[in-house]
Amino acid sequence: MTMQTGQRGAVASPPAAASGQRRRAAQRSAAWFGGGTTGNEQLTATAGAILLVLLPLLGLTIVLIGQLMSEHLFIGLLLLGPVGLKMASTGYRFARYYTHDPVYRHKGPPELVLRLIAPIIVLSTVVVFATGILLLFVGPSHRGTPVLIHKVSFIVWLVFTGLHVLGHVPRLGRSLRVARARVEHPGRSPGAAGRALTIAGALLAGVVLAVSLIPQYHVWTAPGAIPHHHHHEGG
Repeated sequence: MTMQTGQRGAVASPPAAASGQRRRAAQRSAAWFGGGTTGNEQLTATAGAILLVLLPLLGLTIVLIGQLMSEHLFIGLLLLGPVGLKMASTGYRFARYYTHDPVYRHKGPPELVLRLIAPIIVLSTVVVFATGILLLFVGPSHRGTPVLIHKVSFIVWLVFTGLHVLGHVPRLGRSLRVARARVEHPGRSPGAAGRALTIAGALLAGVVLAVSLIPQYHVWTAPGAIPHHHHHEGG
């Protein structure tokens, strides 16, 4: 009887071990990929919070462009990471909603104003960064039309991106709070590890791009690269 009981216990052990492995695998997967609509909202809000810091700094470099050209180029390139992340997370929600995903349909559509200005933001984002990178390589000797397009698209982009970010401000605190996982991860937010890695990756990509192109800055920062008009020289 003792032998039979031991054998029965040995037979029952592998299914129990397999079940435990599946549960741990599900927990690891939830840590990286869970979160659903709440996780998407947190990711979008975090990207927006980063832009709330970087956009005023970029605006300051424009006001003092003659003295802060290097900073303008660095922040502009750095922004590519967070801006790309913001567009991706927002676009993902749009795509899931309009492809009739039941979870995102239940959450409801994005606000009407945000839906209306989204195409303007996407188009102006592409134009302002494309012309900015083009100007970085061609230099001030080929300013002309690209500079005009860059300036106009930047104004449009700054205004509408600012409106988009500010539209999320009322929910920013709630979105950034960690959503409590009730079963496998008490006190943790499902997908938190994946979101943290995504945010860090976006920032790192922007930093790497900005740093790697520092040698190219000289075409705009060299003495006399940008003409200055002093109407009252000599007092």
